Amino acid sequence: MLWVAILGLGLLFVGVPVAFSIGLAGVLGVWIAGIPLSVTATRLFTGVDSFIFLAVPFYILAAEIMSQGGITARLISIASMATSWLRGGTAFANIGTSVLFAGISGSAVADAAALGRVFTEEMPKEGYTREYSAAVTAASSVVGPIIPPSGLAIIMAAVTGLSVIDLFLAGILPGLLLAGACCAVVAVDALRGRVPKPRPVSIPPEGMLRMGIEALAVMTLPVLIVGGMLTGIYTATEGGGIAVAYAIFLSVVVFRAMTLRGLWLAFLRAARTSASIYLLVAAATILSYALNLLGIAGWVSAGAGYFQDSPVLFLFAVALLMLLLGTFLDIGAAILIFAPLLMPMVRELGIDPLQAAMIIMLTLAIGLVTPPVGVVLFVVMRVGRVRLMPLIRALLPFLLAQLAAIAILCLVPGISSYLPGLLN
Repeated sequence: MLWVAILGLGLLFVGVPVAFSIGLAGVLGVWIAGIPLSVTATRLFTGVDSFIFLAVPFYILAAEIMSQGGITARLISIASMATSWLRGGTAFANIGTSVLFAGISGSAVADAAALGRVFTEEMPKEGYTREYSAAVTAASSVVGPIIPPSGLAIIMAAVTGLSVIDLFLAGILPGLLLAGACCAVVAVDALRGRVPKPRPVSIPPEGMLRMGIEALAVMTLPVLIVGGMLTGIYTATEGGGIAVAYAIFLSVVVFRAMTLRGLWLAFLRAARTSASIYLLVAAATILSYALNLLGIAGWVSAGAGYFQDSPVLFLFAVALLMLLLGTFLDIGAAILIFAPLLMPMVRELGIDPLQAAMIIMLTLAIGLVTPPVGVVLFVVMRVGRVRLMPLIRALLPFLLAQLAAIAILCLVPGISSYLPGLLN
């Protein structure tokens, strides 16, 4: 098993793509276990042969269509109008827009790329430093994979057997808690006079009415998806197809901002993203199979004995492990490999699986803004034209606040289980 880890980590550190790194490590593990390598071809297929996984491309496509359809500018206008009276209002608007955008895209990278282009240009005009603007964008984009519809929740459901609906509902309050942690940092900076007041914006009554109608139309999408699943009208996969149809309707008919070229680009980007995710899922399946052959399940079960009398300590240990893994491993790969191994321990210790799932997802999501594999960090650096070390210094208070939010999540299981409990 040691050689499998050495190969996988070694390939990652020399720049080999994540899917190929973990796939080759898995093949080595199968060979060490004495199983014919032809089995890996079967495992590649069975890893993605899941009805739940069919939902992922639909939600990615819906998010791409909404982005191409002018939704970003409208969300920014809505959030800016709501926070225009506060000191630091534009920073609050940045965070609020990330929350709204999360309910559409479900992606931190899409959030950072779409919103970063706007806020890292507009916030410095009001007196913010470029590094602070980029830090707010990066920290708030972490909410993207948590608030439904969430692609990570679908992956988590597929590998752990948890309900997609329960995971969608469980992500709402933790996602808002992360956003609240970012708001707390901005609020402290506002009280200390470190952030400026926003420029006054004058909007005529007819503009306010149009903005309200557009906001209602946009926010109908997550309500339509989650509401239909809650009432049993359709599954998560069917809801993804409905989300695509509604996104096209809004972009083409309501907003009239979508062209044929924009629609083609949305399909092209969604296809590329979906293909990379499916390749990652297939490769992670081989690695998980190899690790099980080599007896990692026994190691993990033996480790549960150390936390038999302290489930909360176990959750903190899981959070620390995921935080370390998130610094160099892709978030989807980490869930695919480690969630199935940890969930039996979670159930054995009497911990709510939804609480553990949220802790895993949130802590790994923070890895998106930490080097060396912080994808969101590098996206924001590029679109905001800032250097790494100044950005990390500006980002540090936000990361500490979000880690405090995760600590609260470890201590208070009701944050994750309250809304699913209402449904059940």
